Amino acid sequence: MNVAADRAAAAGGEFVPQVQAVNPYLPGSEYVPDAEPYVFDGRVYVYGSHDRFGAPMFCLNDYVCWSAAVDDLGTWRYEGVIYRRRQDPKNRLGLRLLFAPDVARGGDGRFYLYYAFDFMGVMGVAVADSPAGPYRFLGHVQHPDGTLWGRRVDDSFPFDPGVLVDDDGRVYLYSGFATPIPAILTGGRKLRFEGGYVLELEPDMITIRVPETLLFPKAGLGSFQGHEFFEASSIRKYDGSYVFVYSSRVNHELCWAVSDSPTAGFRYGGTLVSNGDIGLSGHPDETRATNYTGNNHGGLLRLGDDFYIFYHRQTNRSSFARQACAEQLTQRADGGLEQAELTSCGLNGGPLRGTGKYEARIACNLWSSDGTARYDRRGVRRRLITHPYFTQDERDGAANARQYVANVRDGTTVGYKYFDLHGLSKVSVTVRGRASGQIIVCSDPSGETVVARIACIVDGRRWTTASASAHVADGPTALYFTYRGVGSVDLLEFELAGRRDE
Repeated sequence: MNVAADRAAAAGGEFVPQVQAVNPYLPGSEYVPDAEPYVFDGRVYVYGSHDRFGAPMFCLNDYVCWSAAVDDLGTWRYEGVIYRRRQDPKNRLGLRLLFAPDVARGGDGRFYLYYAFDFMGVMGVAVADSPAGPYRFLGHVQHPDGTLWGRRVDDSFPFDPGVLVDDDGRVYLYSGFATPIPAILTGGRKLRFEGGYVLELEPDMITIRVPETLLFPKAGLGSFQGHEFFEASSIRKYDGSYVFVYSSRVNHELCWAVSDSPTAGFRYGGTLVSNGDIGLSGHPDETRATNYTGNNHGGLLRLGDDFYIFYHRQTNRSSFARQACAEQLTQRADGGLEQAELTSCGLNGGPLRGTGKYEARIACNLWSSDGTARYDRRGVRRRLITHPYFTQDERDGAANARQYVANVRDGTTVGYKYFDLHGLSKVSVTVRGRASGQIIVCSDPSGETVVARIACIVDGRRWTTASASAHVADGPTALYFTYRGVGSVDLLEFELAGRRDE
């Protein structure tokens, strides 16, 4: 379906095609993981942490915000830096890192930003008059007597906030982290790490009104077994139901649970997305992943009758340069949400156009002849010498940065879903490297249906374009680019041409 077209028709207007939406939906040089999407005043605002390309740790940059019109999810506007970590009095030196945030509109109409500094064990709050800020430091979540939450021995560990202002004005804060942090990192305090918690705040958005209770035990109960809570609390309310999204103990997936109450009775709903497609048919475990995996965090967005899950992918052979992606979800007749597959056209409302030039970075599938790997395991980088990866040559934040797929060797496959192909007659690739072989383009991951064979002979750092004639049946189609030969190439972009384009 096409969301923009449907809305234009409903309003009695003429639909003008917008910029196509791709995954990742932000520019290739931007690294915003842990995205929480919200609609404020006709625009979708995305809040997340902010990775630094090439860094040895998560979240080294300050918070930024991006937004898009609800009927044009292919055009994202940079709103700038909305909050700097040095603004918090407890981080004047800037040594602490801003982990995943959340934002809610308070009863007073202002916007409240909740955040945790890495593993400090306190929850900060900032406030702004508009969704894009700038945000000003307000304080830290505290008990009624003024003691900071996370400072009492019986407190849980404040981490990954999820905030909901209910229809009646009551404010709920969700938090939790399942892996105990050494007491030396929390100032000697022995806090609770039993799963996901919920507490209620006063209307001032900062003082605890109702103490926290354990809502999602990390020890499996009933249908949650195998998908127990690990981190990444995210909460929404739709049609009277409370929908909670979280990262499970397997870490590469986002799961959901639903309840008629914000503080009890949540029922497991299933997996919404895995950043390796694990759990979909034919991909039962990490040995059959369609992409390189790592941690995951995101939130739900509903536009009209359509649901989207926002998540992130890993790049640069690490978990420290993550990028924002999103997929449209299929809703069952019973109201449940099915697991989405990874695509290159997540927010587009349908397949991408079957002609034109596309950046290689929008690949949704990537694997080597040896399969994939999980980036957040110790020593994995040393074992990835022969594996492909997304990267860029320029420094973090460079305006001219261009992301590409690097280290494409014999047996590497770079996959894209989906294109609305009609009369495809030629495929071109822009590559560089030292290699002699061919890039075989197929419409299936097994490589049985060949679309084109492109000679690939390169020797140097200069980008070179090669082409070959192509043939494939018309209709929505996936395209898989597999290199066969010696040496390795980097893939910058490709172009699809139909008979009318030649």
